[in-house]
Amino acid sequence: MPLAEPATREALIERLGIASLPDALLQQALTHSSYLNETDAAAISNERLEFLGDAILGMVVADQLFRWFPDAGEGPLTRMRAGIVRGTTLARAAHRLHLGDHLILGRGEEAAGGRHRERNLAGGLEAIIGAVYTGQGLRKAGALCRRLLKPELARVRREGEPLDPKSNLQHLVQARWHEPPEYVTVEEAAGEAGRRFTVEVKVGPNLLGRGSGASKREAQQQAAGHAVALLSRPGGLEG
Repeated sequence: MPLAEPATREALIERLGIASLPDALLQQALTHSSYLNETDAAAISNERLEFLGDAILGMVVADQLFRWFPDAGEGPLTRMRAGIVRGTTLARAAHRLHLGDHLILGRGEEAAGGRHRERNLAGGLEAIIGAVYTGQGLRKAGALCRRLLKPELARVRREGEPLDPKSNLQHLVQARWHEPPEYVTVEEAAGEAGRRFTVEVKVGPNLLGRGSGASKREAQQQAAGHAVALLSRPGGLEG
């Protein structure tokens, strides 16, 4: 698949809110490695630009968080950054741009639904950031990062570090019952895939949630997540 027609390219550039990029640079940013395996053209995959864009994005987000949260330590800052730059978040931002429509894929990847794959979308977005840095410099690339992730950055600035399910449940249970939740391992089994734990979380006689996982911690977090969902519903487990 060649680079899209000029009108389509301009539509993407407009959604990105950037000045036009050289065609060769934009094509590289959009070219998935699967396309190189099915063509003799002198195409270049977006993997190098993705590597560059990932580093720039991490730096821009780290700088923003550092300025917004002057009292936060390394741990919370690292966790907030990880939540913003993870693949799921980047793929969501790419969906907002309809970036999948512009990816240059091999026929096999196309047939396998590659335009909607989280990995491809996140990688393509990072490659676009790398291309903007290459063609227009750090200032423009930084502005693009902040614009692309504006909803996610705004949420973190408003709410700070999100609580994990166990911490969230701890707050809910302490506020309602004035005692901590209790986690009980009710099953431990070994199978071909390894050990599996099943955990229930209770407060007094009330069963709040049940979860399973490859470790007790994973099972506890899942149980806590189910409990938080229960307690967050209107009238959920009247205490």
